[in-house]
Amino acid sequence: MCACGESEVRGAARAETCFHFRTGITSVMPVAGRVRKQKLRFMRSSQHSLIGALSMLFSSRMVSEIVQPFWAALQRGEFITGAAESVGSYRVQGRRWIVAAGGVRPRRGRDLKGRYLSFSEREEIAVARAAGESVRCIARRLGRSPSTVSRELARNADRRGEYRATTAHAQAWERACRPKPAKLHVNGRLREIVQRDLERKYSPEQIAGRLRLAFPDDPEMRVSAETIYQSLYVTSRGALRRELAACLRTGRSLRKPGPRAAARNRAPDMINIAKRPQEADDRAVPGHWEGDLLIGKANRSAIATLVERTTGYALLVALPDGYKPEQVAPALAAKIQTLPDSLRRSLTWDQGPEMRDWKQIRVDAGIEVYFCDPHSPWQRGTNENTNGLLRQYFPKGTDLSTLTDADLDRVADELNDRPRKRLGFYKPSERIAELCGLRGGSAW
Repeated sequence: MCACGESEVRGAARAETCFHFRTGITSVMPVAGRVRKQKLRFMRSSQHSLIGALSMLFSSRMVSEIVQPFWAALQRGEFITGAAESVGSYRVQGRRWIVAAGGVRPRRGRDLKGRYLSFSEREEIAVARAAGESVRCIARRLGRSPSTVSRELARNADRRGEYRATTAHAQAWERACRPKPAKLHVNGRLREIVQRDLERKYSPEQIAGRLRLAFPDDPEMRVSAETIYQSLYVTSRGALRRELAACLRTGRSLRKPGPRAAARNRAPDMINIAKRPQEADDRAVPGHWEGDLLIGKANRSAIATLVERTTGYALLVALPDGYKPEQVAPALAAKIQTLPDSLRRSLTWDQGPEMRDWKQIRVDAGIEVYFCDPHSPWQRGTNENTNGLLRQYFPKGTDLSTLTDADLDRVADELNDRPRKRLGFYKPSERIAELCGLRGGSAW
């Protein structure tokens, strides 16, 4: 027997995963023993799969055991990156889920009971079915009733009896949709009033309130503000035109989490910059610092930057493991501890969530921490200017997680060796050494 024939015989007892490039659907199906029969079967099954895929394509957002924990993490106050990583995904995919849902957590799949099959269980069924296992054997492995597996195969197998997990899950997802249509979709008169008032720049709350006054005895002509919001942002409802979202005060195309979820990421008990000593504003006394993060490629990495207000002297802090609060606080404290006591007077930061553990920095480093007003980068102008200079060394798109403290110290030394016009063309390194010397300190 030729080598080609041997490989065909060996392939007859094997199962492979086939991918339909037109539909994006993977399928587990047995490999035919003959190449010609395999091609014919594949062509026929591909035609059936394409017809079924045109009605409902599988998407990762249909996998509730992944997507719902992602949305739950967002509601707890996590950022997109952290929420996506918690379910084994990544930031870009998380952003896609949010855009597809209009920024509103999907209802479908939120509180699934144990009787619903998960996507992983459907994958197990597909693999076991392709291997020729019986229904009872599959059910015993999954801990399910044989009738559950039997109904699943009867409902979601194709005409040839082949079962694909992605196709089955997409069909089950579609059947699980809420049969009741939205009120704004059914009631044309109510929809026209809502759309007219939105175009007049009324808020959804104002529209809902006016409807209660105009139709006190007609509950069919009432709608809640939340229903209006969801009809604007959730395109699957098909009730209001998506472009009407631009008529809202914010004009956002995606809904953002409320203040309670956002507040969970803020630093607690922040001390405002207005309480910072006057000597820091005058730049007369050294030791008052401004800080911020310099973000790297795809928002996945960062370094911390510290700039002394009087001299413009810069320190750079490596954050190789990320820039979450539990990673930023010890790194900043360790860097500030290398400074003389006379240069540890205050640190001013923005209201970024990375400073959640600012009290730990104050205790460990012995420095007072103040926070700028929201969206006020000019209150840290020295630091913002320095970050602009650092982009010469670290352009946008640079992976900053690979930088060591030694690498950053070399960049900081070169930056501090530049003469500055506001210092009379003295260098920051010269000015800080001079000031430390005048006060009995040392240029560490």
